[in-house]
Amino acid sequence: MNKAISSAAATPKDYKSSNKPVWCPGCGDFSVLSAITKALAHMKLEPENVAVVSGIGCSSRIPAYLNTYGFHGLHGRALPLATGLKVARPDLTVLVAGGDGDGFSIGGNHFLHACRRNIDLTYIVMDNQVYGMTKGQASPTTAPDWARSKLTPHGTGINPFYPLVIALGAGANFIARVSSHDPNGTARTLVEAIRHPGFSFVHVLSPCITYQPEQREWKKLVRPAPVEATSDASQAARRLMTDDNLYIGVLYHGNRRTYHPQFETTAVDPSQLEDGFLV
Repeated sequence: MNKAISSAAATPKDYKSSNKPVWCPGCGDFSVLSAITKALAHMKLEPENVAVVSGIGCSSRIPAYLNTYGFHGLHGRALPLATGLKVARPDLTVLVAGGDGDGFSIGGNHFLHACRRNIDLTYIVMDNQVYGMTKGQASPTTAPDWARSKLTPHGTGINPFYPLVIALGAGANFIARVSSHDPNGTARTLVEAIRHPGFSFVHVLSPCITYQPEQREWKKLVRPAPVEATSDASQAARRLMTDDNLYIGVLYHGNRRTYHPQFETTAVDPSQLEDGFLV
């Protein structure tokens, strides 16, 4: 954190740190950063009561650009870090930021179990369907016929990972897709996700125009989903059967009980801990 602010008069600018983003010009993550600051300002959250946790990747730089507490963790490990933080400090608003490689490949198993546990976190994944930080390899969400990378000159030949399908099947309590081309709409969805109890997953279509220049067309192709959000998982599943990954809006808002582990408060003299290491 760089400075204290009065949440009553907060503006999005107040939630930005003095660090300047180093993303490529045109990266969708600029817009996502803007949306996060707008959401925090709208909710008038005190920066010291917000923590943003990330893993590794272009999008995982976001904690450094925010005037909140942040933790830049290991590749794929943002969700277990955030889970531990939220369990230890349930009073905090905890956001998790990452990308498709960090969240769905090395972090894929953590994603499944974070959905299943339903701890009150908001997971924001900026999906550009490529590993942009390491020179453009195919990611879990890359189309099977995408052949631009030297590592996959004939395409991956593997079906892509479908984040919303997995999130619904694993038990996420709030699921939405937004486009970075609409920062105001993204901010509104983030406010809804943060306020919704339990594990909220916001899938952001965030183009990487360096390695996927055709993603500029997403701005023209994304469109509101043809049906309203539902609290019925079976209805949400049926909608996903016709989803082309370009529908935006809230898919599902569930009512599962949020996981709140109960702990007994104990006081231990640090010197007593040494006894356990004595031979």
